Amino acid sequence: MTAMTLRASAAAAVLAATALLGLAAPQAATAAPVPQPAAATAENRAAAGRAAAAPDTLATLSRFFAREGKVSLAAARPRIEGEAIPVHHLSPEFVAGRADAPVARLEFLASRAVSSDGQQAALWTARTEAGWQVVNIATGDDEFRYARQGAAKLPGGTVFREPQIDAWYVAGGGRVLPLDEDAERAVGAAGTTLDAYRTRVARAYGDKLPGSPYAERGAAGGYAEGSAEAGADADAVPVAAPVAAPAAAEGAEVPWAAGAGVLALGVLGAAAVRRSRRAGPRA
Repeated sequence: MTAMTLRASAAAAVLAATALLGLAAPQAATAAPVPQPAAATAENRAAAGRAAAAPDTLATLSRFFAREGKVSLAAARPRIEGEAIPVHHLSPEFVAGRADAPVARLEFLASRAVSSDGQQAALWTARTEAGWQVVNIATGDDEFRYARQGAAKLPGGTVFREPQIDAWYVAGGGRVLPLDEDAERAVGAAGTTLDAYRTRVARAYGDKLPGSPYAERGAAGGYAEGSAEAGADADAVPVAAPVAAPAAAEGAEVPWAAGAGVLALGVLGAAAVRRSRRAGPRA
């Protein structure tokens, strides 16, 4: 099956899930998304937790977990486990070489949702003009699993994702260490220095940042680095994908949108509930 077919199939699944759950399709963005805070405070986490546990959210989760007949709507009984955790993505300022830029920036907070039959999903919650709201539902437990792995591998480090190749890392003490196979292909099993990582991502994405000709063209259709070192991913999305465009592949977000790229999906109740990424642990 070709990459184009994979993208088309995934897009069809997204639209089917949206129709099944009775949710509106993504609406065109009319204003820039609200910037996310630099760090997740206790107040932010509490607000995200309240949004995740709201009755309307739980009702939508019931439909989400029941969408493939794995559990009935009445029996799904979703619950939120634990506190919301911060999820960071590779920072465009870091890629651009800004001296004081951290390697990653806060993209959203994630809350773990579990159904009565054991299905898991991540509720992505972001700050919007109306306050903290759920903006997406993604299958699996990537956010929580990699947060645990990163804390064990490099205590006190920052766990982050490089969305273009679906790679997860932990950074700290001038090092960037891999947490999954995609990251190992990019930086090696032993990791790399922060400076070497900056060089790699600047080479890969430096000409695709906001304001670049690539971004101004509104280029879309997927981006893969092309080198074996980078671990090209057929499901990667363009750095400058339009904010309002629905995801065309599993695992596709809008990595360089101002604030949380996931805001393109709208708030819960007017969102595309999406099956995202490769679910389950990797070898």
